[in-house]
Amino acid sequence: MQDILFKTDSHVFSYRVSGILIHDGKILLQKPEDDDYALPGGHVTFEETAAEALVREFKEETGADIRVERLLLLGENFFPWGDRRCQQVSLYFRVSLCDETQIPLEGSFKAYDGLDKQRIDMNFCWVPLSELRQITLYPLGIAEDILSEPDTVKHFVYKE
Repeated sequence: MQDILFKTDSHVFSYRVSGILIHDGKILLQKPEDDDYALPGGHVTFEETAAEALVREFKEETGADIRVERLLLLGENFFPWGDRRCQQVSLYFRVSLCDETQIPLEGSFKAYDGLDKQRIDMNFCWVPLSELRQITLYPLGIAEDILSEPDTVKHFVYKE
């Protein structure tokens, strides 16, 4: 499978999906070692829908089967990717667990992700929604959108 991820000498284009999984007043976030928080998810591959990609990424990274419920946010994100500039199109979906016994529902747990043939160690942790504004969650500003859970799909642009 080939990720929809293109690189030139100066730029990167990325198509990514993320899941907003809320359980018992807490949200599941991923945190690579020595980095800030992000929503779980990953890159869409060719011939794959966004929902299929999100189901696959959650299973690969956490071992959990999820249900994709609805699209909440569409983000255009611009940020540094190493020494290059990245333009990323991101879809953020509300998701739920198919089986609540597949992952811990409190605290944190370890997993890993593969990107560019590298293993990235990750911590997945449940963060109380009441603390979401106090942590650094990328893209910056998305915490407000998550907490308001819009009725219609909201579009945002994040530039770093």
